[in-house]
Amino acid sequence: MPLTDSACRKAKSAETDYKLSDANGLFLLVRKNGSKLWRLKYRFADKEKLLSFGAYPEISLAAAREKRASARALLEQGVDPSIAKKQRKAETVNASLDSFRRVAEVWHAQKAKTLTERYARHVMDRLTNHVFPKLGALPIKDITPPLALEVIRAIEAKGHHDIAHRVTNHMSDVFTWAIAAGLTDRDPAATIRKLLAPTDAKVRPALITLEQARSVLTITEAMPAAHCSTLFASRLTALTAARPGVVRIAEKAEFEGLDGEQPLWRIPAEKMKLTRRRKMDVAWEFLIPLSSQAVAVVKAALQASTSERWLFAGVGGKDRPISDSTISGLYLDGGFRGVHVPHGWRSTFSTIMNERAAVLESERDRERDRTVLDMMLAHVQPGVEPIYNRAMYMPRRRELAQTWADLLMAGLPEPDTLLPEQRPWRSRRDVRDGAANLPASAARKLRRR
Repeated sequence: MPLTDSACRKAKSAETDYKLSDANGLFLLVRKNGSKLWRLKYRFADKEKLLSFGAYPEISLAAAREKRASARALLEQGVDPSIAKKQRKAETVNASLDSFRRVAEVWHAQKAKTLTERYARHVMDRLTNHVFPKLGALPIKDITPPLALEVIRAIEAKGHHDIAHRVTNHMSDVFTWAIAAGLTDRDPAATIRKLLAPTDAKVRPALITLEQARSVLTITEAMPAAHCSTLFASRLTALTAARPGVVRIAEKAEFEGLDGEQPLWRIPAEKMKLTRRRKMDVAWEFLIPLSSQAVAVVKAALQASTSERWLFAGVGGKDRPISDSTISGLYLDGGFRGVHVPHGWRSTFSTIMNERAAVLESERDRERDRTVLDMMLAHVQPGVEPIYNRAMYMPRRRELAQTWADLLMAGLPEPDTLLPEQRPWRSRRDVRDGAANLPASAARKLRRR
């Protein structure tokens, strides 16, 4: 017998769930917790399936029958009503994803799960700074190639060609996600790719003689306003030729055996410039043998650090390290714009030490040292297992690290003189005399200070 509204209303819960059947597969499921739910049993592609219509009394008996009729009509057309329901739900969700900014935020929330925290933040910052002001409020389906190109031309006008390419790629990823979600049918960012100005060659200025390299440290370390954390980070960057981004986030726990014969800086794989898969593999951690001068810097930094975690604590923030631009700012203030940057220490180290390797008598020794120097710069060696790579040539790496430190630090004071109470350790005249080895542009700026 077909159900009646009275029977639905009077149905009481029992010890187990039970059904009250209507007709053509429709029934009311009475749960033992007292809830009453409409269900439709049907077959599609020779499989028995269930479709939910909602709860009684919110969905009345008459309304449930109307839903059953609609579902049956879809079945007659060869359409699975469960699939049709999911599609309608997706369309409803997508309707709320209208503006480019909202779509980009949802895309980023999903994409960020596959990115490092730092890179995910950079992606959102680029979208926020360059794209959202112009396109953020526009419906994503209404954005055309000319509108996308307008965003990119504004970035290029500032000379930031590399950023323009990165932003184009981010926009394209958002549009591709939106296409898959049914929110638009085109990717205007992909359309404009060939119209972009070519990226600039990534030139990182570097001084490549020992006298000039020492002048960078001499001059910057005599600047009274420079914070000791910045100066310690600058010295450790110069001594280890490590990437400045890794030095910036160096943690106290990464340094081992500082009072022993084989002091090490053990950098976790997640901090290295590696593929995402390798970042998650502890075997790809990187070991830097520390020279006696580097050990002295680390010990002085440990003494001065106000953070429990970071070796180079940011000013006014015990819970965060120095910023990305801290060492760069120091070099700019020192007059080294376009002359030497923090990353340039890697070129300085490579140039000077490879020149020394080139004059070794044995061809075998020359090739060995070239390989070792490349490894000291954390360049992944093809065909070398990481677990072997970590300790490969370690004795020679330690010797070369000490040789480099002895060459670079000749005549420079101990790092504890960089503490606030010890500076400035050289007079203005001494600093200007030390600038004699620098390019004219840097020397002129120093004289104006």
